Parts: sequence; structure tokens; C-alpha cells
Amino acid sequence: MDILGKARSQQNLLERIAGRIPGFRGYREKELRRDADRIEREHLARQLEECKKTLDAWAADASRSGALDSINDIETARKRLDKLIARIRYADRGYAGFFDAVKLDEEALSRVYAFDAALLSDVDAIRGALSSADAVRGMIERVDSLDAKLGEREDMLAGIR
Repeated sequence: MDILGKARSQQNLLERIAGRIPGFRGYREKELRRDADRIEREHLARQLEECKKTLDAWAADASRSGALDSINDIETARKRLDKLIARIRYADRGYAGFFDAVKLDEEALSRVYAFDAALLSDVDAIRGALSSADAVRGMIERVDSLDAKLGEREDMLAGIR
């Protein structure tokens, strides 16, 4: 089930009835997109939070073994990961609400959602980079790459508002 479908499945009976009211359905669909956007961003942030646990374990192992050079790389990765998680969690939502003064073009909004869906593979690549403590630098590169993509997302939204 896609994220928008998940948001739809969480509707209560009153919301389903209201969806049958002429004119209200379009409004509700847009609100569901807002919910789906929030759900997706939170999912991505939680996936990245899991990476922090691995980094913490590596830092503890490096500290115990006296591998201080590794600790610097791990701490750099952790800081950049924290920044990325915050950017994802608190990113501008892709949809202006029903009462917002600025409305987004539906086609442009679809491009933003497609872009957001592609972010899932980037998060998976970051998680996959955690196969060994030696891969921390590769993980940092992937985190930086995803951070740059979030900048592209912000530019997309700025261009369509």
C-alpha cells in the first residue's frame, strides 16, 4: 500500500461520509496528501535514526579499543546525520492547505511527491553503507548527497509557490 493509501485507510467514518459531500472530496484529498507527506517524512527520519544507533555502537567500540581516528569520522557522520534527520522531519510540506493564501499547482505537486518517493532509495543507500565501521566515510558522502537533494526539494517548492 502506498503512503497516500495508508493515509486514506486511517480515515474515520465521519471523514468517509464527508468525502461524499460535493466539493469536500477535493479538499479532503489534498489534506490526505498533506498527511501522506508527513507520514513519509517521519518514516524516512525514523529509518535514519536507526543508523545513529549503529554509529553509537561503533563509537563505543572504537573508544574501548583506542581507535581515536575512527571516532572523529563516526562523530562527523553522526552530526551530519542529525542535521539530515532534522531537515527531513521539519521540511516544508509539499502542499499548501485549503485556507492557505498560496496554492500549489497539482502537476508541480506531483513532481515533488515523486521526488520525495525517490528519497526512500537514498535512505536505503545510507543504511546499506553501514555494513562496516570502515564504511563511515562512504556513509558521510551519501548523507551529504541526500542533504543536497533536500536542497533541490526546497528549490522546487520555492519555484512553485
